[in-house]
Amino acid sequence: MELLEKYFPQLTEVQTLQFEKLEHLYKDWNQKINVVSRKDIDELYLRHVLHSLGIAKVQPFAQGSRILDVGTGGGFPGIPLAILFPETQFHLVDSIGKKIKVVQEVTQGLQLQNVKITNGRVETITDHYDFIVSRAVAQMETFVRWVRNNVAKKSNHELKNGILYLKGGDLTEELQPFPKASIYKLTDYFEEDFFETKSVVHLPLKYKG
Repeated sequence: MELLEKYFPQLTEVQTLQFEKLEHLYKDWNQKINVVSRKDIDELYLRHVLHSLGIAKVQPFAQGSRILDVGTGGGFPGIPLAILFPETQFHLVDSIGKKIKVVQEVTQGLQLQNVKITNGRVETITDHYDFIVSRAVAQMETFVRWVRNNVAKKSNHELKNGILYLKGGDLTEELQPFPKASIYKLTDYFEEDFFETKSVVHLPLKYKG
């Protein structure tokens, strides 16, 4: 929790309590359904929560905006972002039922009112969103193919509507087909060694009606 308060000192009392409760909920559910590795569960705030919130450092979400989290797994980055932005609507999607079960239980445990959860493939989602977020579930080319029809027409943020993707390593080759992509290194926001090779990629996408 000290980590979060270091980088997000403006947390409300409710948000602080929710972030504190997060660890207990994940540890409890992880014993029943293993969605986070043992090493990662011991460093949950660094490797999952703060990593997810790197997106918030690149682009804070406006009130009333809509965010789609594709391949959310155990609820990252969607759940930490939903705590941080209670006035933003989040739609968390994953095709693996046991992972979605954990997401549902954690969401209920935190009493999050701004989260919708779908167990299914993203290709079945027809709604439109300001941003599509994810943590490296596929190569960018594949990911764009999945979500290119889900981008809302009207932009409400400093960055244009599109993808905000948490990625690691050298992205030069992968992003070659996407000259409009911007890379935001997480070391510009966080000083921990874990973030040395981590980035947020923003790729603007046009609305397709």
